[in-house]
Amino acid sequence: MAASIVKRVSRVKKLNVSHISARYKLLTGSRHFSTSKQWNNALVLGVYENESTDSIDFTGTARKFDEKADGKISQLLLTVKKPLKCGKTRTLHAVDPEFSSVLVTCIGKRGEGYDELETVDKGRESIRAAVAKAVLQLRELGENEIEVDSCGDTEASAEGCHLALFSYDDLKAEKSRKPAVRISCATRYSQDKNSMEKEWRKGAILAEGQNLSRRLMEMPANLLTPTKFAEIIKEQLADKCEVLVRDKDWAESMKMGSFLSVARGSVEPPVFLEIEYKGRQSDSPLALVGKGVTFDTGGISIKPSQGMDAMRGDMGGAACVAGSLLSVSKLQLPVHVKAFIPLCENMPSGSATKPGDVVTAMNGKTIQVDNTDAEGRLILADALCYSEQFNPSLILDMATLTGAIDVALGAGAAGVFTNSENMWNKLQKASVRSGDRVWRMPLFNHYTKKITECQLADLNNIGGSRSGGACTAAAFLKEFVNNKNWLHLDIAGVMSNSGDVAYLGKGMSGRPTRTVIEFINLMSKETNNR
Repeated sequence: MAASIVKRVSRVKKLNVSHISARYKLLTGSRHFSTSKQWNNALVLGVYENESTDSIDFTGTARKFDEKADGKISQLLLTVKKPLKCGKTRTLHAVDPEFSSVLVTCIGKRGEGYDELETVDKGRESIRAAVAKAVLQLRELGENEIEVDSCGDTEASAEGCHLALFSYDDLKAEKSRKPAVRISCATRYSQDKNSMEKEWRKGAILAEGQNLSRRLMEMPANLLTPTKFAEIIKEQLADKCEVLVRDKDWAESMKMGSFLSVARGSVEPPVFLEIEYKGRQSDSPLALVGKGVTFDTGGISIKPSQGMDAMRGDMGGAACVAGSLLSVSKLQLPVHVKAFIPLCENMPSGSATKPGDVVTAMNGKTIQVDNTDAEGRLILADALCYSEQFNPSLILDMATLTGAIDVALGAGAAGVFTNSENMWNKLQKASVRSGDRVWRMPLFNHYTKKITECQLADLNNIGGSRSGGACTAAAFLKEFVNNKNWLHLDIAGVMSNSGDVAYLGKGMSGRPTRTVIEFINLMSKETNNR
């Protein structure tokens, strides 16, 4: 990935996951709840924004609970004459013998929906943010078992809770870790508990996929090498997916010279992961491709040292592919997906690729490598070529590819480059539902000319100037794709969260995992309705 983003922020043939050490299992982040621990019950209730100082506009669950409590909730809320605004909370105690704390959170105005200017469903986003704030506040109070109001959208409520409570503190002392919290949906007042529990489970699974992506992105690079990444994915996905772990010899046999040129500088061997989920029989799977640079120094074109630690997250595309597959498989979506993840480190050494070197990609095109820090496109080139061999119905790749997309869009949206208007419309629709936005960027021939005008080879891996860097990177990838339904997601700008998304803590974001899951869900529905 280009250097500007830094300012912000033994060969593998077959892996035997049965021999994973206890320490490795700790790093996967499984938390076990003690059966001997004293659990404190708390409740989150939702209210709508209301200018009246004489009445409270409760959600259905909150209204029924207030009736059960003989109106204590409304009485206490009305004692404070200032009405609750969206995102604000009130914490109440001793209003019901079953709950040590009842936290009331404002979920915005009743009936809010799609905001055309913001390109999100404001109602769903407000619910995610409101319940996220609520469960975090209750955790700070020492509450460890929380029932949460569905707030009119059970799935969004579950997403907000599970995403907010994520923390990567596995390597800290036990006393320094965030306490475990059990959360569940407050279904006791619902007439359709089964439907509500089903929606809650879906929201939890969507969040689980994104949280896996976040965990992988946060892991230190010395613990998450290409080999270890493959072990974790095999452990996480083995029940539902076929996971093939390819080694350097295999990549050489496939003539993946572009991918292997990036790996040359590291002592860690490269790995190429091929994953298949078969929720239905199909000769034309949906293909996912993810950039898996487990640490990016920039190579010989080395990055500035300040902020380089964040480059442990330069495998964000690979992490989001893995998280998407985890959720797709747990939801048992009726879809056929094949995923391709090239994994390596980009390191400087005496054997590293040098600026000006020429390498040959799988499709025979030669590439002049003028900047070794533009390495993501080199490993994706061969992965995209290989994915074409399986006659995919579409190809979607994700990569923390350029600092330029961060300059253009910041953390507001992932940049999308596509040759299909239809695919773009579906992805944008998915992003509205997930709340994790995307924004379309141009794939003009203007940018293609910047990388095909090359002194020594067919292509140059950089565009000759800093202008339009995200666009020239996408134009480079386009040279390795024949599929008419291709989407390239440059996710460098959304790699980390520093308060931009209210229900994500600070750190690696795992974006846009849930948008991709929703997109795959839309595609599966369309395919099965034909």
